[in-house]
Amino acid sequence: MAKKRFVYHPIDYHEAMERLEQLAQQLAQPRESKGENSYPYPITEREQILIRLYSYCELGMTPQRFYNKWDLTREDMALICSCSTQTVNGWFNTSRRCYPPTPGHLRHLAIMDFLLEDFETIPKPLLERLLSKGLEGRM
Repeated sequence: MAKKRFVYHPIDYHEAMERLEQLAQQLAQPRESKGENSYPYPITEREQILIRLYSYCELGMTPQRFYNKWDLTREDMALICSCSTQTVNGWFNTSRRCYPPTPGHLRHLAIMDFLLEDFETIPKPLLERLLSKGLEGRM
């Protein structure tokens, strides 16, 4: 059976957050981590709201702002953004031949800024979920 497509239309942040709170109170328990055989998860009203909130979120931080805020090298920034050092150097070059950072690059920088700023306040299980995924096969 074909999956239904989402109809994207603007979403009011405050209304969406209120509705998510109502749904959380109705459920009274967070979604349990299910076994491998229970995929795919159903898309409920909660997930639809979260997807729409995320879709309209303009999370991003410019390379210049990130570089001025944190004492790191351009090689570090390339590692964060999963790109080459030459690409990062191009973001700081004033010539017209260089490409600006993509929304993906800006998002990587914003997420890294959040982690650097708020690492201690993030619950350990959430950090483990977020940060261990790519390292499991490398150890």
